[in-house]
Amino acid sequence: MRINQNIAALNAWRGLTQTDTALSKSLEKLSSGLRINRAGDDAAGLAISEKMRGQIRGLNQAMRNAQDGISLIQTAEGALSETHSILQRMRELAVQAANDTATAADRAEIQKEVDELAKEITRISNTSEFNTKNLLAGGFTSSFHIGANADQRISLSIGAMDAYTLGVAGSLVTTSYTGTNTGVTSISTVSENLDDLYLSVTKTNQTLSAVTQSNANGGAGTLNGASNYTGSSDKSFIVKIGTVDGTGKVTAASFSTDGGGTWTSAVVNSGGADGIVTLSDGLQITIATDDENASGDTYSFSATAQYLSFQVNTAANGSGTRYGDIVKAYNNQSSVVVGDADHELTAYFTFSTVVALATAGTYKGDQIQQTVTASSAAVTASDGSVTTAAVAQKGINVSTQANANNAITKINTALSTVSAERSKLGAYQNRLEHTIANLGTASENLSAAESRIRDADMASEIMNFTKLNILAQAGTAMLAQANMRPQSVLQLLQS
Repeated sequence: MRINQNIAALNAWRGLTQTDTALSKSLEKLSSGLRINRAGDDAAGLAISEKMRGQIRGLNQAMRNAQDGISLIQTAEGALSETHSILQRMRELAVQAANDTATAADRAEIQKEVDELAKEITRISNTSEFNTKNLLAGGFTSSFHIGANADQRISLSIGAMDAYTLGVAGSLVTTSYTGTNTGVTSISTVSENLDDLYLSVTKTNQTLSAVTQSNANGGAGTLNGASNYTGSSDKSFIVKIGTVDGTGKVTAASFSTDGGGTWTSAVVNSGGADGIVTLSDGLQITIATDDENASGDTYSFSATAQYLSFQVNTAANGSGTRYGDIVKAYNNQSSVVVGDADHELTAYFTFSTVVALATAGTYKGDQIQQTVTASSAAVTASDGSVTTAAVAQKGINVSTQANANNAITKINTALSTVSAERSKLGAYQNRLEHTIANLGTASENLSAAESRIRDADMASEIMNFTKLNILAQAGTAMLAQANMRPQSVLQLLQS
């Protein structure tokens, strides 16, 4: 019997220490719910588990990324939905303007609405943003990261959707007239290309032409040139002598402007050497005194009204290439239309002038000057940010039947472009919805796999804990018994 070394107690203590350590670990697992709380619990399992956790959290974030992508797409598609509505209205207006029951004034009012609609399309393009990123200016190219690992992404780009890019914007054309010919007081145009053209103007006074004499006596009186004619158009006259005096001077006469169907008495001034006959619109003719003059003699002629003649050319003073026909403007006209709608080298350039015939004029080459402010698309930087916003100066031209007819085709093209872009966005949205479903399934399965590695099996661990608890109690009891054994030595001392 030994008292210096209680081997039994040491053995019981060792077993109790091991049990206590195992019991502590079991309690840790039960309290945390994890099988692996530190690397020492399962070094390889911890490494695998952490890698899986990275995958799971990456998949969950990828799901949120895809949902954000859907939100972005819905924002862009919603804006394009309104652009579609505006284009449909523009097409409706173009069809209305293409109908020739509409007057120029009607088309001018239609053009005003088309202009504003084009500006609104461009405003939508400039201001449609998601998280401060412009979506419709043409610089948007973005990647949606929809996977847990590097380079697992899809790219989306959205084209420019402003009015200029869609082809439904026009240029703002300001036309001015410069020159010295006061016969032209103002000018307006429906053209979009009159740069460096000149307006040639010639002032022409009334003339007498094609005099045909007929008299009963076979004589030939003399009819002098017409003067003071203020008529608004060329007119044919027949003058018939009524009476003459003994010297052959005309003292009475009548005239007809309908070929002799109706006759009107003329005013005759016989105070001078010859008979001066005043007809309509201030026209005066002189019938020279001649003994051959006789009652019933007639003179047929036409008087040419005073007018300005206009023609467009490429150089001052009437030199250069001429466009369009020579147009006459008589003094009852407040405006005339000049130009050429079909010239192959220039755009349609019909314009109207307001004339003032009271001023005598000579041949002029006054210039038509234009300031053309074009609509434009947005300018974007390499990162897609907008450096210069898009501008719509005017809408597509519907000011004439031909232009409105052409506008229908162009608006159809714009509608197709927007439809294609919306279709693409819808396809991407559907794709991302499938992506989200797939990511959710992958995250769920990986979570289950990671749980089997990292999480504690509570039923198994409780069973283990119960075993260790019993062992700890038994070990404590045995250690107490082992500590009592050395006391038997005292019984030897008592004997």
